[in-house]
Amino acid sequence: MTTLEPEAGHHPRIPAAGHHRDVNGGWLRPAVFGAMDGLVSNFALMTGVVGGAVSSGTVVLTGLAGLAAGACSMAAGEYTSVASQRELVQAEIEAERLELSRNPHGELAELAQLYIARGVEPELAHEVARQLSADPAQTLEIHAREELGIDPNDLPSPWVAAGSSFVCFAVGALLPLLPYLLGATTLVPALLLAVVGLFACGAVVARVTARSWWFSGLRQLVLGGTAAGVTYLLGWLIGGHVG
Repeated sequence: MTTLEPEAGHHPRIPAAGHHRDVNGGWLRPAVFGAMDGLVSNFALMTGVVGGAVSSGTVVLTGLAGLAAGACSMAAGEYTSVASQRELVQAEIEAERLELSRNPHGELAELAQLYIARGVEPELAHEVARQLSADPAQTLEIHAREELGIDPNDLPSPWVAAGSSFVCFAVGALLPLLPYLLGATTLVPALLLAVVGLFACGAVVARVTARSWWFSGLRQLVLGGTAAGVTYLLGWLIGGHVG
């Protein structure tokens, strides 16, 4: 059996590490928080008004209002948060770009010192820094990675974060509301659907984060159930006094 050797002067291309999950795309965190928050907050809101002994129509109106307000609020918050973070990072990158143009030799020496601190021999560290600094665009990217811990080409998008948050919150908030929209007049169907949804959300997150699915599912179920129980009790107490 013969093996293919690379031609002289050519080096085999090392494939990118495609087996890792994308953790910097800006969508995972808002999607997860959006779905969790939508389900927990809207279900808790609905149980609160149910505890106040209101009509099914009022529960539906409350659930729809909670869905719309929460989804818009989450999207606006995620957009502002990610946009502000992105602007801060871009400002730091621009400051690094300016420093590279003003003091290229000092920045080259600084990069070499970073490699020396990691155990590279001084002569080799300076040579590596010199070669890596030949291309201005590459130089900026390397300094941003080494000094700031960021990748200038992989900054999260505020629009992706806002969209993910909006859609996932709406889906999560719709789940406990669905039985009422289909004609239910008691909390029981919504409760059963919310229990399944809470456990499923926790289990799905565990699949993404490599945690135990049953532990994550039960944890989310307990947290969501506690929130719903507290709001139901408050609704029952306040509704009784108001009535």
